Amino acid sequence: MSTETRTDLLTPALAEHYAATFDRDPSETAPQGIHWCLCTPEAPTAALGPDGHPASGGGFMPESPLPRRMWASSAVNFHAPISVGATIERVSTVLDSTEKTGGSGTLLFVTVGHETRADGVLVVDEKQTIVYRAAPSPGAASAPAPAPAPEEHWDWQREIMPTAPLLFRYSALTFNSHRIHYDLPYASGEEGYPGLVVHGPLMASLLLDLADRELGRDALASFSFRAVAPAFVDAPLTLLGRRESDAIILRVRSAAGHDHMTATASVRNSA
Repeated sequence: MSTETRTDLLTPALAEHYAATFDRDPSETAPQGIHWCLCTPEAPTAALGPDGHPASGGGFMPESPLPRRMWASSAVNFHAPISVGATIERVSTVLDSTEKTGGSGTLLFVTVGHETRADGVLVVDEKQTIVYRAAPSPGAASAPAPAPAPEEHWDWQREIMPTAPLLFRYSALTFNSHRIHYDLPYASGEEGYPGLVVHGPLMASLLLDLADRELGRDALASFSFRAVAPAFVDAPLTLLGRRESDAIILRVRSAAGHDHMTATASVRNSA
């Protein structure tokens, strides 16, 4: 198994920049989701591939000829809050790498486990799935729009407009140079998207922020999300949430009524 250890510091500046990105006030304890902005990849600019990601091979992740990649899902456990000023260590391990062939061609599914500690205390563990796929053929038809989700009751609802500045700020927070998030000619001309793509972890972080606004800081014990369909800049999103017994059901939904992301969470000390 391939393993990587990275260290970082949750500085007051990062905590303040994160809070500003989500239109919140900073506090001594960082919000859940900030761990995705810590121990970020630091490949030299010369080592980036044509899409802005670190070039495949030679590093922590397995080498693959498939050029397109997507953060498909994560299952996160929150063990303790992260205090501003804490020293961070993240140990990442490639747990599995499986190639599959289907109607969309060859796909490589890579599962990575992350354990994040703050001042030596385990604060977050996560199992992340990344999917690699081939580039679309020239002139290939776009994927059909997802079907609208059924009508449901929601306890919480918040409207969000994913603007270009929001995408830029989240790219900066996570040191993410993937060009689909800021380079429109590349996103449309090379990858065939109708606009700049909203980051998967940004949508997940918006759902965590929704839970934070409704339940208070550090309320969740676990959080799992799955990316269903890409979302694009300047297309309004609705953040939805409701309680079902001890579970929290969460969605990122389009104005047309289809889901971009589905998620579930559990509340700390829900019993």
